[in-house]
Amino acid sequence: MVSIATDRLTKVFPDGTVAVDDVSIEVSSGEFVTLLGPTGCGKSTILRLVAGLEEPTSGEVLIDGEPVTGGAGPTRQLSMVFQDYALYPHLTVAENIRFPLSLGPDSPTEMSARVGEIADQLGITGLLDRKPGQLSGGQRQRVAMARAMAGESRAFLLDEPLSNVDAGLRAELRTEVAALARRLAMTTLYVTHDQVEAMTMADRVAVLRRGRLQQIGPPGEVYRDPHTLFVAAFLGTPRANLLQAAIYAPDDRVLLDVGSQLIELPSDDPRVRPLRERHTERVTLALRADALSPVPDPPPGPVPVLRGAVRLVENLGHEALVHVTTGTLPTSSEQANLEYPADGPHLSELLADDLPSGHPVRDRLSRMIPHPRPEQPPATARTEYGFYPVYDPDLRSEPPTAGEVVVRVPISALPRVGESITLAVDLDQLMLFDNAGNRIRLG
Repeated sequence: MVSIATDRLTKVFPDGTVAVDDVSIEVSSGEFVTLLGPTGCGKSTILRLVAGLEEPTSGEVLIDGEPVTGGAGPTRQLSMVFQDYALYPHLTVAENIRFPLSLGPDSPTEMSARVGEIADQLGITGLLDRKPGQLSGGQRQRVAMARAMAGESRAFLLDEPLSNVDAGLRAELRTEVAALARRLAMTTLYVTHDQVEAMTMADRVAVLRRGRLQQIGPPGEVYRDPHTLFVAAFLGTPRANLLQAAIYAPDDRVLLDVGSQLIELPSDDPRVRPLRERHTERVTLALRADALSPVPDPPPGPVPVLRGAVRLVENLGHEALVHVTTGTLPTSSEQANLEYPADGPHLSELLADDLPSGHPVRDRLSRMIPHPRPEQPPATARTEYGFYPVYDPDLRSEPPTAGEVVVRVPISALPRVGESITLAVDLDQLMLFDNAGNRIRLG
């Protein structure tokens, strides 16, 4: 097996799009690393650069510490599995798997033995005489994996290989792919936008945004200890609760003012002391659903709490997600650096533009055109410090609804809709970020 590394890898397309921006990643021999991020963050481009299907604008790809130049070729000895499988439709499954072997010195008998061995490993022995058009999506994916394994490959490059497979089969296949890569001790670079795939399959996860590497580390570490607001907001289901807040440190106390209420942190806790130096600083408070837990009111002991009313209970069978209205104002998606696909023109607008004025169909379509939501007033500060979290109308996002947080609760302790609830804040999981989106570390 081999190690793969990118050293300050950059790719700028002719139209000026920066797809990959100064990315340095090391994948050790036999390691399974996933590239995770939203659509358009440069994941697949990095994979294509490693494979030699794209030429870098600057930087380099290293295999076993040696720079590689030129396009894809046998010298790299890398196998790539594409999102759309890329099987030869006119060949049988056996012929598809055998194709990489036909380029080598093996005899027909040796090739047939190798095909049989790989097919047996992936459970597709009964499919060898079929053609790709006769296979399901999951079966095609197994064949694509088998073909990648057939050659003398030193590493796997997988570009969202499970995205075209239905959800039920995807869970089964991701287990198989990860187990296979580890059984073969195969160096693997795996591209996905699915967090579950990234977190459950990888030894390490590399999170990307707009072509830049945000953070890389073991899945649990990246989840528990995000370095930036983007990583905290992007990872996790449901997404972390992001609230606008301000730090106040009057006298011996340390408070987080969220506009509608104060969260008092234990002043004798050494982790809280660094916050005293940030008196009056505006921050983003990030709390995952499992960082909050219902407690009696008043709570037992000096516990930081957030209060609200239950708006919705989602019963998931093994647990529930409780939506609690708190009167706070969430941090916008733009400030959290979360990008969503751009909204195109509404269908009714396109149709109505082609119809003459006064046309009855045009009048009906105009009623379908979505009208902008009325601008909501900013949250009213109800604390003694007068912190006003506000919605910035210059941002492209819509005005947020009344601030709420999502909490995980056991089925045995379901609250009722409309019920007042007090939530204890786990200081070990409380995360703060400055206006630049960088993590503010507790002591």
